[in-house]
Amino acid sequence: MVVSLSRRGEVEPFHAMDILAEANRLKAAGVPVVSMAVGQPSDPAPAGVREAAAAALSHGRIGYTDALGLADLREAIAAHYGEHYGIDVAPSRIAVTTGSSAAFNLAFLAMFDPGDRVAIAAPGYPAYRNIMAALGIEVVEIELGSDAYLHAEHLKAAHREKPLKGVLFASPANPTGAVIPAAELAALVKTAEELGIAVISDEIYHRLAYAAPDVTALAHGAGVTAINSFSKYYCMTGWRIGWMVLPEELVRPVERVAQSLYISPPELSQIAAIEAFKATEELEKVKARYAWNRDLLMKRLPELGFALAAPMDGAFYAFCDVTRHTNDSMAFARKMLAEAHVAATPGRDFDPLQGHRTMRFSYAGSHDDMVEALVRIERWLK
Repeated sequence: MVVSLSRRGEVEPFHAMDILAEANRLKAAGVPVVSMAVGQPSDPAPAGVREAAAAALSHGRIGYTDALGLADLREAIAAHYGEHYGIDVAPSRIAVTTGSSAAFNLAFLAMFDPGDRVAIAAPGYPAYRNIMAALGIEVVEIELGSDAYLHAEHLKAAHREKPLKGVLFASPANPTGAVIPAAELAALVKTAEELGIAVISDEIYHRLAYAAPDVTALAHGAGVTAINSFSKYYCMTGWRIGWMVLPEELVRPVERVAQSLYISPPELSQIAAIEAFKATEELEKVKARYAWNRDLLMKRLPELGFALAAPMDGAFYAFCDVTRHTNDSMAFARKMLAEAHVAATPGRDFDPLQGHRTMRFSYAGSHDDMVEALVRIERWLK
């Protein structure tokens, strides 16, 4: 038998998922693991979302939709931009996608050619790097060092070295939770526009900021592509439903690629997602628990020798410097899982250069789980 293997399949594994898989194996064997490894809300989707899905399922209304999604959902998303951000977004500029992961695929395919240089921050979400690498796009990782977030000067320096075609940033960011201040965000988008660099703004953790209101990059540039999802704030990870807000010129190219790659997002999830915007009261209670967990981790992790490597301004992550305990966060994470039965993500996922020094702890779980995890880690370290 002959098997053909492409070099595109040799991208770095997503180590958070490998840790999760090992945690699940231990759980299946009866080991009481507490997982702080994956950025997944422990709460189910809001009641109204589940009720809408059940009603649609009972009526058998499940099939293909337009590649860009149901008109009702696109209108609901557009209304959200007016209510939450105070900006007008035409429903015609919105593409509903099979999770934000599909949105990144579509954006990269519609915006960049193989060999184009696209900047991202390090540390940053590994799927950015891995998807672009698989597509033959040259990834330019900008090491943030002591800076909490990507800013205009980073972009200018990288562009001077060799011209960039695009830049992708997230605020709040994964893994750090850092938020780009409003003035810095405006300057970053303006600089990109002046340099002819296309902007993709990952806003999947919007509505999960704790110190400042959300600001969308769409407010600062007509050429911005914004990507969001129902996974995080709306507790709908497995429903695989996200969206993009596109410049008019990109709508049809994205639609053409989506028709061939996905046909359409799942209709059942689209129908249900319309109700998510009506569940704010329910979802704010979930966010309040994240804030409670955040306060606990901000205090206890440094006391246990895990210095915070970035401000915990948003999302549900604590990104820590672990060099007091180890210079190999991958081995440390595996040992902590095997012996303390607490799962966390090694920094290698987020920064191939400096990730051996860091780990990410997700606090999206229950408060009791966070308390228990910290007790186990303290006992283990002693």
